[in-house]
Amino acid sequence: MSYKLEGPLLEGALVRLEPLEHRHTADLAVAAEENRGTYAYTWVPRAHELGAYVDAQLARAATGRLAPYAQVSVATGKAVGATSYWEPRSWLDEDRLDAVEVGFTWLGASAQGTGVNAEAKLLLFRHAFEELNVFRVDLKTDARNARSRAAIQSVGARFEGVLRNWSRSWAPGEEGRLRDSAIFSITADDWPECRGRLEERVARFRSRG
Repeated sequence: MSYKLEGPLLEGALVRLEPLEHRHTADLAVAAEENRGTYAYTWVPRAHELGAYVDAQLARAATGRLAPYAQVSVATGKAVGATSYWEPRSWLDEDRLDAVEVGFTWLGASAQGTGVNAEAKLLLFRHAFEELNVFRVDLKTDARNARSRAAIQSVGARFEGVLRNWSRSWAPGEEGRLRDSAIFSITADDWPECRGRLEERVARFRSRG
């Protein structure tokens, strides 16, 4: 496949998605060390791992299969988490993107429940469907991660099923093991309704400010 992922700056009222750079490392180190009890089955680097984490994400980006972002709070100007486009797929034309996944997502505890996640997904999905013209956006999580599954469904993605031994487990003590993955998607046909729901949700968070 010749298609290479790129992640342009995406700006909202609550969050700004900036292409990940080393300058985000210090902020992300602070965010990553907030209440880590919220992460459960999601792997989030420790503060001392952030330099290597950013290096690894940028190395993946160089392959064209990942477009990593820092999630930056508009209110504070600080990076509060990360997310990415990844796993681009082209089935009909190798130079056209047909489907992409949104993943490698985490937020510091103080940014959770503030509307940042909802608006970040709105920005990512809108760019994917309306600018890149994809047919499908995927999201997946550890099948045991009820919190993550609820968050994914809350942004309008549809549950498609569980794929057994689908990907690496990030759960503590499960190094070298595979996990069952819960698979979700939004298709181009779903997008108009999903967009409306997300816009309404983001508007409610903005009104609280």
